[in-house]
Amino acid sequence: MNREIPESRFPEAAMTASRAELSNLPLNTIYGHVPTDLSGHTFIIAPVGTVASGGLPNPNGTHIFNGDGMIYRLDWQAGEVTVKTKLARTPCFYADQATFKNLAYRSHQFRDRGLLRFSPSLGLRDEVDIAFLAFNTATDSQERLMITYDAGRPYEIDTNSLEVVTPVGGNTEWKPFLPFSYPFPPVLSTSHPTFDGYTNEVFLVNYGRSLSNFLESVRFIYDLEQLPQELEQLLSAIAKLLKNNPLQIPLGMFSKFSQSFWKPLISWIEHWLGTAMPDFVYLLQWDGVSKLQRWQLMLPDGSPVRIEQSIHQIAITKDYVVLMDTSLKIGPEQILNNPIPDSLETERLLRQLLTRSQQPNSPIFIVRRADLKADVTTVVVRPAVIPLETVHFLADYENPDGQITLHTAHLCATDIAEWVRKYDISKFDAPKSAPLWLGGMLANGQMDVGRLGRYQIDGETGQIRDAKVIYDTRRHWGIGFYAYQERLASGLPPKRIDNIYWQSLGFWPELLTEFIYNLYEDYPYRAVPLQELLQRQEAFHNRPSSLFRVDTIKMEVADFYDAPPGYFISSPQFVPRLNGNGSSTDGYIVCTVFGGNNNEIWIFQADELGAGPICKLSHPQLDFGFTMHTTWLSAIAPRTANYDIPVRQDYESLLNQPVIQQLFTEAVYPHFQ
Repeated sequence: MNREIPESRFPEAAMTASRAELSNLPLNTIYGHVPTDLSGHTFIIAPVGTVASGGLPNPNGTHIFNGDGMIYRLDWQAGEVTVKTKLARTPCFYADQATFKNLAYRSHQFRDRGLLRFSPSLGLRDEVDIAFLAFNTATDSQERLMITYDAGRPYEIDTNSLEVVTPVGGNTEWKPFLPFSYPFPPVLSTSHPTFDGYTNEVFLVNYGRSLSNFLESVRFIYDLEQLPQELEQLLSAIAKLLKNNPLQIPLGMFSKFSQSFWKPLISWIEHWLGTAMPDFVYLLQWDGVSKLQRWQLMLPDGSPVRIEQSIHQIAITKDYVVLMDTSLKIGPEQILNNPIPDSLETERLLRQLLTRSQQPNSPIFIVRRADLKADVTTVVVRPAVIPLETVHFLADYENPDGQITLHTAHLCATDIAEWVRKYDISKFDAPKSAPLWLGGMLANGQMDVGRLGRYQIDGETGQIRDAKVIYDTRRHWGIGFYAYQERLASGLPPKRIDNIYWQSLGFWPELLTEFIYNLYEDYPYRAVPLQELLQRQEAFHNRPSSLFRVDTIKMEVADFYDAPPGYFISSPQFVPRLNGNGSSTDGYIVCTVFGGNNNEIWIFQADELGAGPICKLSHPQLDFGFTMHTTWLSAIAPRTANYDIPVRQDYESLLNQPVIQQLFTEAVYPHFQ
């Protein structure tokens, strides 16, 4: 008798998150036991919605990544674990709260714009909900910790209280990407600045895009909300006509036409606005004590480095800093969410007009550290291109003979900047709509299998000397977060990364919409044919979420664990074994795991992933939703560093309206006395 295997569905637990803060909450052991030699403190961060949503799910279906950062700290001691959590309460957090709750400030409130949260009068929310960076100066008695975001300044936190302490750099030290003055300046940075433990230097970036789409889209979308009813009806009629035209022209074809139409128009606008909104990329250096140092990055032909998408991550070696234009789109197609309430046809039309596929290659820019001198303001980069798109990458610290080794995860034809909309059609169950409860989740029905790469690049010329790329069509769908041995027993980083632990989200058919399918059906580096991609048996049963270890020397998967059907693994963190041998496999991998309505913490032995988790933990009050990056500290303590940017001094010159001055006086400054 042929028994059909039931189709598992995406875990609802990843769609919910609580904003309630916890203090020293003991976790319940639901399987196994906490190892007694698991020690220190694991930090996890996750977006948990905003004051407008009260947690997750977000009622308006905006991108799940758009939310205040919640910091989770797991404290391990002698076989026991407790958790402490704290919202990242930055100055704009309090302004968001006040403009939402206080009628006197309601006209200045922030609204969700896809990946971002924006107020036309106050500026851009810095939600600091993506990652951490541990660092210290030569004189610090303890490790310090910052939280980061792609569209804002990093903030340093107190590792003991988890309170936000200070931004890294004052407002005047960061250049906004918009030519207007806002109390909360729109700043583009990186979620993964990097720290050199040998020189005690932090490197960050500050960049802007000359493309007028970011500026014009924000203003355009704000104005659309106040369109007269007649114009709204006209746009809706156009959208319906394109959807139901008698010639049956597919919207995918219309999207391709619109992209070819908009490209020259945008180029013209870009030229026209070039002076007001130039391309710029600044590499920043910080010693943890002084002001930021900056160098503008230029191409060999004398033009400024241009970023098309984002700089989600940078990496450092002994002699070089490596920047990458990563496959996380930040632009008008992301901030466009629901400009005209009750007019889904119009939103769908504008999405077709504005959305573009991400670039399939990874431009990189190599900076020679010897060129970063105090008496120069510009530095020439060595450009190169890796022929696959990348979000996350790491670099060996050693670069013998100027040869840089990069370790990359390629999210092929996988667009994490897109999310499931309430009007999306499911590719696997067309013409049915995608499940409404998935609104806001990544439209992460991957359009091709992910890949892992190791590249040898000449730091002086940018030439790729060697490339090794591997993939597994079962386990490498949606390769995302990573873990590795970040520090040796000496406290210094390893000079060579020999093992990396990656997780994959797995393939979830309900997250593949017709819109995403049409956007990436012509992907140039396809490994899995479209026909095979859509095979129902493969899609629903044979592409699980996995945790796997890559031996970077042999460039092969050395160990793996496949999650059970209906589960996915996220946010791995390597924790060295207390009094262990110091190798990159002697320790534990701590992960978040989602299955059905359950979110749990799982612990694996780093050298035996295939044996499965040795411990599972949970608590009804610990509702963390889709988690992001992690870090681990051996010890925590109240912050003693003197570096501080006073809030009133940082913002006073930017407040040019009496009502906004009053807002800061009443709702922001009192929290930072």
